[in-house]
Amino acid sequence: MTTEQELRQKLRKISALFEGATTAGERDAAAAAIDRVRKALAAAEQVEKSVETQFKLVDQWNRRLFTALCRRYGLKPYRYPRQRHTTVVLRAPRSFINNTLWPEYLQIERALHDYLNEATERIIREEVFGNSDEAEERSG
Repeated sequence: MTTEQELRQKLRKISALFEGATTAGERDAAAAAIDRVRKALAAAEQVEKSVETQFKLVDQWNRRLFTALCRRYGLKPYRYPRQRHTTVVLRAPRSFINNTLWPEYLQIERALHDYLNEATERIIREEVFGNSDEAEERSG
């Protein structure tokens, strides 16, 4: 069973991986690590043209995670009028999106999904009914 503290530690490790941190001391200096990523983003913006990219995020939790991650790096996610709320548009260098932002988002999203799934299963099992398996499949 994953506790919230374990999830937070896992998220810090994922962030450290993408920010270049290799020791616990560097993790404590997370602000400096984020600053390094922001500087790398600024350097990429000097060399590579920023492109507008649309992301379709399946629910509000994924959208909140993605927009928070963008803002962490100084990016400004947005959407146009009449676009669905599941759409997030971002202007950034493609290499930064492909090599840093999106892979980090996917790893954090997976960790959160696993944690929330485990918590949901436990609550259903303990508070609703001990068996929360899927409904059986019957022929015709």
